[in-house]
Amino acid sequence: MDDLPPPKPIAERAIASEDDFESIRKGNAPVIMRGLAHNWPAVAAARTSDEAFAQYLTHSANREPIRAIVAGPEEEGRFFYNSDLTKFNFASGRGVFADFLGDLMRLRDDPQPPAMAVQSTPVDSIIAGFTQQNRLDIIAHVEPRIWLGNRIRVAPHYDVKENVAVCVAGRRRFTLFPPDQTSNLYPGPFEKTPAGTPVSMVDQHRPDLEKHPNYAKARQHALQATLEPGDAIYIPYCWWHGVESLDPISCLINYWWNDSNTALAGPYDALLHALAAFRHLPPEQRDVWQMMLNHYVFEDNGDPAAHLPDHAKGILGPPSPELLAQMRQMLRSVVS
Repeated sequence: MDDLPPPKPIAERAIASEDDFESIRKGNAPVIMRGLAHNWPAVAAARTSDEAFAQYLTHSANREPIRAIVAGPEEEGRFFYNSDLTKFNFASGRGVFADFLGDLMRLRDDPQPPAMAVQSTPVDSIIAGFTQQNRLDIIAHVEPRIWLGNRIRVAPHYDVKENVAVCVAGRRRFTLFPPDQTSNLYPGPFEKTPAGTPVSMVDQHRPDLEKHPNYAKARQHALQATLEPGDAIYIPYCWWHGVESLDPISCLINYWWNDSNTALAGPYDALLHALAAFRHLPPEQRDVWQMMLNHYVFEDNGDPAAHLPDHAKGILGPPSPELLAQMRQMLRSVVS
């Protein structure tokens, strides 16, 4: 890997109830939940053999086209950019899920196979009854998504959601960094990203500290764990995470959700608007707006409406459907 100190282990905790899981969420730190899905039929099949797992998945799979991505053997499993960042280093296509899984099985013993993956696909759209047979009751309201492939690497990135990921087949290594390490991870472009949000430009296997010197600081905060089939990980909101699949048949089921549903617009969308609105202003004007945001949005000086009576707080009052409607009307008038 490299000469930097190894990441620290991610904390582990047994989960016996939804209350246990809620206490993990309140801790706002990643946690490994060993054996959380040990009783899943899919996990039992994966522990039996690759053949049994493939049969389990394809038995109820439909033939609707799915999207898959493929990178050449020379990329060593890393889904990323080409050398000059003009395009991705992988191609995408559509096909039948059973055919994709058959290709994975056929390439199991190839010493230098292409990297192949089906990513972030709602699992019930492919495999009928999967969720009913493989339940995760602590977040039963969240739609599960399937990630299936061979030995691949996904660059560290963040999700503007909370995440539980369950390792179903093969082993998965997770390397996590807290949000405050964003600058030390050297994020890539916003406009073109293989992960939805910007990814770290640092190659985790071969970090170039001449090009990315502050990555050494990020590694001081790195956490890491390897999941076996049946294990799960909780990843808090906006934590950076890189994921490596360590076996030729590897499957993950993940659950994304966001309970912060009172916002009129998504925070990530607001970040993009803020870049357009503030980033290219003269320094003295940027300072003014930084002060305004800190005062009104991040409440560095306390409640910005504390001096107003409740009936006059308007959009600075507590969130409510009426307040959001008022803000929406104000935004419409500004845009028009």
